[in-house]
Amino acid sequence: MYIKLDLQFFAGEKTEKATPKKRQDSRKKGQVAKSQDVNTAILLFFVFIIFIVTGNQMKETMMVMYDKTFTEYINWDVTENSVQQILIETTMEIGLAIAPIMGIAIVAGLAANFLQIGFLFTTKPLEMKLNKLNPIEGAKRIFSARALVELVKSLLKISIVGAVTFIILWMNKDEMMMLAGKGIHNSLAFFGNITIMMGIASAIALLIISVLDYSYQKYDYEKNIRMSKNDIKDEYKNIEGNPLIKSKIKEKQRQMAMRRMMSEVPQADVVITNPTHYAIAIKYDEEKADAPYVVAKGVDFVAFKIREIANAHEIPLVENRPLARALYDQMEIGDIIGEDFFQAVAEVLAYVYQLKKKA
Repeated sequence: MYIKLDLQFFAGEKTEKATPKKRQDSRKKGQVAKSQDVNTAILLFFVFIIFIVTGNQMKETMMVMYDKTFTEYINWDVTENSVQQILIETTMEIGLAIAPIMGIAIVAGLAANFLQIGFLFTTKPLEMKLNKLNPIEGAKRIFSARALVELVKSLLKISIVGAVTFIILWMNKDEMMMLAGKGIHNSLAFFGNITIMMGIASAIALLIISVLDYSYQKYDYEKNIRMSKNDIKDEYKNIEGNPLIKSKIKEKQRQMAMRRMMSEVPQADVVITNPTHYAIAIKYDEEKADAPYVVAKGVDFVAFKIREIANAHEIPLVENRPLARALYDQMEIGDIIGEDFFQAVAEVLAYVYQLKKKA
């Protein structure tokens, strides 16, 4: 009693790796091993790289807008048309300036996701789930081990990014102190370069953290999709089908094969019998084969049906116990008679042809 219960308990433990079908089903639901930090790190890195390329253009755009605002727009009368025109022109200028950044951000985001999980489109995570509104379940998620890991990870990211930015600022503190004696263009260039340096350095630091985070997410994902032995058995049953249904399908297939075999008996030249237990229907057709072949065979009830059909269609029955047993054991339906039985079968056919000739 106790042993049986213990075995059932262990069979229900999720200790087995997920099967390919389980992984595929989880993927369809949007459950994949993915680190958001990878996306953030790659996105930040390429955005700051594009700042290097388009930085001067953005500065010129902003300077032109600043100049136009205080030399042209400031003299316009405040009307509905003038406000609309200023809004349109300003929006277009800002849009053209940030278009490369938005473009590289979209490409980097898609590339980061594709790098982790490949192509995946599913709406399952967006579906409304009432259990998410359960305060008890929400409290469990807040105080879970995963929430603790996320907290530690967030504190680690803040600390590392803060340390990286502080180090870069500290390394350039002397030049920063001398900005009071420099022009606006030099100051903007300095702060632009410092910002890009801090951004790229922070992105690299986050990328290193994201590798560790992805490893953890992979581990957590594998742990969550583990299966018990009972789960694997149930999945196998679902894939293979219900045993009762399978047996019915096989029985139906056997019946169809039996009917097909029995339909060939009337075309046979002879039926070799045991005489009651075995029956082998033989046919010789020069157009189909170079030697006689088996068109039907059976034992007991099937042998009786073969003999019954043969009698109904006046197919000769020849009793040869050793030959009938040997042919049943070694020949399958459609097989050409082998050399071991060729002589014996040829004699039977010769006898049958002789009977037909006399008739």
